[in-house]
Amino acid sequence: MRKACLALLLAASVTPAFAQDKSFDLKISHWVPASHPLQKSLEDWAAAVEKDSGGTIKGKVFPAQQLGKAFDHYDMARDGIADVTYVNPGYQPGRFPIIGAGELPFLISEAKGGSMGLDAWYRKYAEKEMKDVKYCLAFVHSPSSFHSRTKKIVTPEDVKGLKIRPAHATMANFVTSLGGTNVQSSAPEVRDIIERGVADGVTFPWGSLVLFGIDKVTKYHMDAPLYVTTFVFVINKDKYNAMSDKQKAAIDKNCTTEMAGVVGEHWGKFEDAGVDKVKAEEGHEVYKLTPEQTAAWKKAAEPLVKTWGDGVKKTGADPDAAMADLKASLKKYNALAE
Repeated sequence: MRKACLALLLAASVTPAFAQDKSFDLKISHWVPASHPLQKSLEDWAAAVEKDSGGTIKGKVFPAQQLGKAFDHYDMARDGIADVTYVNPGYQPGRFPIIGAGELPFLISEAKGGSMGLDAWYRKYAEKEMKDVKYCLAFVHSPSSFHSRTKKIVTPEDVKGLKIRPAHATMANFVTSLGGTNVQSSAPEVRDIIERGVADGVTFPWGSLVLFGIDKVTKYHMDAPLYVTTFVFVINKDKYNAMSDKQKAAIDKNCTTEMAGVVGEHWGKFEDAGVDKVKAEEGHEVYKLTPEQTAAWKKAAEPLVKTWGDGVKKTGADPDAAMADLKASLKKYNALAE
């Protein structure tokens, strides 16, 4: 009888623990200002996860490099310094060669479809290329190009001798191939390095140009869909693995190609609005390229595809098949540049 009572007491004490999932408070880190559209996207993402997990997973967003430098955000997720992070894979040349395809010039035409096309394509590669973390989703901003302070960049030859802060590894290779010099810095540091003359120009999206105050130190702006930047949300693996199946399902429900499109569209609209803002400012020249000039840029960019392919081969993947699949995915989502 005594044993039976003890067994009942024990059962009563442990049952609630099984019925109620453990609570998680996620530290969500990014490196742009809280006024950037990414802040709201991450807040919305956290709210959706909280709702889908029945309130057992909550998230707090830490903007503006509060938890660590922009370049470190992949490792911050890996090491548990933050639980969810926003990463620019191109900040670390050679580390994530496959997703670098999204950085190639004149490939992606717009933000929402480009984000969905890139994400749907990259999922089969992410498990290996970003194996230290739980991959959530990938996205891109709207296409953009060069913004410079003292020299108008119209043809590829105009880059020669200039010091450019590139958006990522692919643009860095492009600048070098054209005879320019790269100046490395994270986005929050760009205004300062141009103002001090450390850099002559930058590749940067339009809305962010104004947000970061870079329009105050640049004058010439090429209005051409030269490039986009790839980004990912990644999650600490240990934190994800510690969750119940129901909680993992809440995370997975918000780490989809559809969600990639939501994030990309929200950011894309913000960047697109920046074109008119810059045009309305005094002392700025916004210019388009002629068909002949565009053709010259495309030809100059051709070697970048081979460089990307060489990096992909080192991972054991087939670059030709990967590129064909990416183009098919972008075409499916109406975001393949012509």
